Amino acid sequence: MSVVIEQPNQPRSRKSAQWEKRAWIFMRVSGAVLLVMILGHLMVNLVLPERGVKSIDFAFVAGKWADPFWQVYDGIMLWLALIHGTNGMRTLVNDYSEREWVRKSLNVALWSVAAILLILGTLVITTFDPCIDPDVENYLPNVCKA
Repeated sequence: MSVVIEQPNQPRSRKSAQWEKRAWIFMRVSGAVLLVMILGHLMVNLVLPERGVKSIDFAFVAGKWADPFWQVYDGIMLWLALIHGTNGMRTLVNDYSEREWVRKSLNVALWSVAAILLILGTLVITTFDPCIDPDVENYLPNVCKA
């Protein structure tokens, strides 16, 4: 009884092999960075406040995003998580799609959705202003100074 191991598919080109190597390294590095960032995010949002989940509301987020550090922190976490997840889905699509046009279509759809989500998420983080309403001091006195 012998076991036959098939030869793996060769990359389409040398450039493709370099891309796959960089994507593989990115997944390992971004996964480790995301693990640390997400644990920090959970500590700040859920463990350190006295009331836990009950303390997370509009005012909490507005106060947090008033500090540029938290905008950058959440922005980096958003970018890393979306690119990491999209790259993982790209790997699955490449592994399991049999037709070239299906693979290309799914990859274009994946990266298009990721780009839209990155743009929208970055806009929310960077342009968030809780003080748009002139009557804001009635419900957000700690965040907005009239």
